[in-house]
Amino acid sequence: MVNVFSIYTAIRESFIATLADILQIPDWYKDANCVGTDQDEFFPERGSSTVIAKAICKECKVREECLEFAVVRKERFGIWGGKSERERRAIRRERRKKGEKF
Repeated sequence: MVNVFSIYTAIRESFIATLADILQIPDWYKDANCVGTDQDEFFPERGSSTVIAKAICKECKVREECLEFAVVRKERFGIWGGKSERERRAIRRERRKKGEKF
């Protein structure tokens, strides 16, 4: 007898893994504090407060991975790893001065 639930679970897990690959969602993201929170906090309107997003990031165990992901990808929008786009540009500029590759 075929266990339909097992087949469904396998197909679902395969689909989710494939979708994550297509969307380029990093493995560490599932452990991020921002998962399940209001994403508008992380993508505020120009001039709006970033205090809430940065507070969430400050306590996150994958903050460094998140920041590095955004720096390397030259992410232009949002709070990543507790840093704004302007702060991430400064990190890239400093790395260039030091001759680091990213």
